[in-house]
Amino acid sequence: MKHQFYAISVLLGLLWSSCSEKKVTLRMEEVQVAAPFEMPVIKVPDFSEAERFLITDFGAKQDDQEATSKAIEHAITAAFEHGGGKVVVPAGEWPTAKIHFKSNVNLHLEEGAVLLFSGDPQDYLPAVQTTWEGMECFNYSPLIYAFECENVAITGTGELRAKMDTWKVWFARPKPHMESLKRLYNQAAKDVPVEERQFVNDTSHFRPQFIQFNRCQNVLLEGVKIRNSPFWVIHPFMSKDVVIRKVNVYAHGHNNDGVDPEMSQNMLIEDCVFDQGDDAIAVKSGRNQDAWRLNMPTKNVVIRNCLVKNGHQLLAIGSELSGGVENVYMENCEVEAGAKLNHLLFIKTNERRGGYVSNIRMKNIKSGKIDKGILGIETDVLYQWRDLVPTYERRLTPIKEVYMENVEATDVAFVSRIQANVEEPVENVQLRNIQVDSIRGEALINENVKGFMLEN
Repeated sequence: MKHQFYAISVLLGLLWSSCSEKKVTLRMEEVQVAAPFEMPVIKVPDFSEAERFLITDFGAKQDDQEATSKAIEHAITAAFEHGGGKVVVPAGEWPTAKIHFKSNVNLHLEEGAVLLFSGDPQDYLPAVQTTWEGMECFNYSPLIYAFECENVAITGTGELRAKMDTWKVWFARPKPHMESLKRLYNQAAKDVPVEERQFVNDTSHFRPQFIQFNRCQNVLLEGVKIRNSPFWVIHPFMSKDVVIRKVNVYAHGHNNDGVDPEMSQNMLIEDCVFDQGDDAIAVKSGRNQDAWRLNMPTKNVVIRNCLVKNGHQLLAIGSELSGGVENVYMENCEVEAGAKLNHLLFIKTNERRGGYVSNIRMKNIKSGKIDKGILGIETDVLYQWRDLVPTYERRLTPIKEVYMENVEATDVAFVSRIQANVEEPVENVQLRNIQVDSIRGEALINENVKGFMLEN
């Protein structure tokens, strides 16, 4: 009798457990990507059959930022506790503060929906673990932030918009801001624990990224429009399996790169439109000692079928590349006629970076006038850092295997300008079928290159 009672108790316990914990199995989309290198299958979540969590059911109000922020937070928690779900933003303008993701959640903006993000820095506190220009620190939360999440998505045809009143003031870099930059640089160089690198105060003015996926896996960003940004717009950091598809970005503020894959792997960026105040796509891999510590290269990144309306570069590699960058392929991309653009491909580093660059490929690229040239590689790019902080450890960056094929442009200053270090020459650069209508200066301005080929 005693054994029978125990068995019944166990059975009832199991039944209660199975009823109280909902098990939702998300479907996964397997994205096969053709590339001139071995490209793993990218897995991203498919929420098409997931349960919907409408933010108005959780108290969202179009004229109430606090109510809407709490509603989104509670809807995300409910979807997460359900085992997965789609948090739905209906048509209308919805003011909100920061949004923090949990795993197995899709933020979905329906047609006509606008999430209007607060311009008050206090709405992005408490500080979170994030980055500033390749160095880890605690700073204001990105407007949309996912930390150590898996199976997350932002989808729909609605709009994400940032109010810029305060951030525009913070675009300036006065002396107190530069002093904070020096402090972070020195802390990173000396391996000060990240939790001690606190940069929320009245003088740092480190602007947050708009969207950061920090240490995430299986990420989808699809269909939405993004307007304005305090800093970098889309920032996958130390993340794997990321698809960015059919996204339309307009952001013309300071440091407003479109997408910054950093120490991230297995990524596809396709069918997007970028209208930027900085680089359209800037592939990065951390800065100096911080990246050497984290030791995660950026690799296996494919960019295809994108349109750039403005940007400093179509594709930039660096200058934060200390973790290494390899296997980057861009194809079938176009720069709109009349766009402001410096280079189609610009690889930039300096004597403090170390890391490496290998196997960068571009094919079938069209552009109008380019202020500088088709290809630029510079190994002494230090910007304001040259005299601001010391070189703690000198490490040069090996750069090799750079290929460009089937490129058209109307008017360029040069075809190739490679300014490499004599101690570490760039190796194996091949340009094939480069068609330009006019060249304003010398076509090839190359120093310290081994194995350069131009073939038309």
